Amino acid sequence: MKQILNAIENGASAEAFESLAVPESFRAVTIHKDEADMFEGIASRDKDPRTSLHVEQVPLPELAPGEALIAVMASSINYNTVWTSIFEPVSTFGFLERYGKSREDGKRHDLQYHIIGSDAAGVVLRTGPGVNAWKPGDRVVAHCLSVELESPLGHNDTMLDPEQRIWGFETNFGGLAELAIVKSNQLMAKPAHLTWEEAASPGLVNSTAYRQLVSRNGAGMKQGDVVLIWGASGGLGSYATQYAVNGGAIPVCVVSSPAKAELCRAMGAEFIIDRSAEDYRFWKDENTQDPKEWQRLGKRIRELTGGDDADIVFEHPGRETFGASVYVTRRGGTIATCASTSGYMHEYDNRYLWMSLKRIIGSHFANYREAHEANRLIAKGMVHPTLSKSFPLEQAGQAAFEVHRNAHQGKVGVLCLAPSEGLGVTDPQMRAQHIGAINRFRTDSTGGGADGE
Repeated sequence: MKQILNAIENGASAEAFESLAVPESFRAVTIHKDEADMFEGIASRDKDPRTSLHVEQVPLPELAPGEALIAVMASSINYNTVWTSIFEPVSTFGFLERYGKSREDGKRHDLQYHIIGSDAAGVVLRTGPGVNAWKPGDRVVAHCLSVELESPLGHNDTMLDPEQRIWGFETNFGGLAELAIVKSNQLMAKPAHLTWEEAASPGLVNSTAYRQLVSRNGAGMKQGDVVLIWGASGGLGSYATQYAVNGGAIPVCVVSSPAKAELCRAMGAEFIIDRSAEDYRFWKDENTQDPKEWQRLGKRIRELTGGDDADIVFEHPGRETFGASVYVTRRGGTIATCASTSGYMHEYDNRYLWMSLKRIIGSHFANYREAHEANRLIAKGMVHPTLSKSFPLEQAGQAAFEVHRNAHQGKVGVLCLAPSEGLGVTDPQMRAQHIGAINRFRTDSTGGGADGE
């Protein structure tokens, strides 16, 4: 690995990278198949990723056609990392087993361990047959959409490919490792003004927010739209907040602490609801919601916006907030939903949906074009990473634990091959132009409530 690091630090040529020996094994963050029942009978909140995630040496798999091997300098924690680590809603080994049965090169993925992680920033080391757009030495970030595109169903929107999977969650050899395998159409150019850990942090959440809020496949946000954003300072919501501000919309940011409110203000948002301070309780008990609390939230939104209801609700907490989200959306408005970090079984009063002509749009990650557009905005300095802190690879369990407990703001990074933070910048002039925003959006980690951040 030292030779690989030296080549990266010295900006070696493609030929030099091709001549480097690739190690036969590497360190990776894994879960084990024989431990999939370890949390049985334990409440979700009490399941601890630090006990299920392992950092261990694993063998290097073979490259298939259309794939690239990348040296991972940094990765980050997503909520699917948490789900994987606590084996919810199901063990991800079922995904790997089905992939192994679906195609010949899928058999490599069906192992007794799962290398997880759906973000990565690094350098291409090797490419498989059929890869022409990328070469060894290219500095890249990876988005997590894995598709086969052998069916016609995915060619208008690749997210509709029947073989669509999320890399590092529904496939093996993910980004929380020193080396990772990706399809060539997962790769995008690394933003030159960002460090490795900054560049690794937007991937999944930035693309998800772009599709869910901006794309015509999602809510199709336009100028002047009032957008209610749950968890607006978090890994997903912080990008939705930036898109709303940059796109001329009016974000109403829901957070759970003063520190998180300040991060939203740093991103340019004016209207903030601290749901902890205002003590919103949408559920009277486990089985009964409180419509009076929905009404109180709707009134608060109108107070902030001068009488306007939300045109769009950027919804991802799920069960805890979904009834309120449907209620507060204006007549003819849109609830765009993904994730459901507080629970998948949503309940809402359908009268407020059907009689007011509202729409619910399901949104899941992004296609390659959407991911490219989202990364392009990062590369141009129009959208900025929201990274709160980084951990070394051996502390990935602690990083996942903090995200699970919502003890973070923005994204939590993981250094893989990068020996320290602050490396990887190749355009210092552009960085100097944007360092103010980068620093404002990179804040200390603080705890918060269960608001899907």
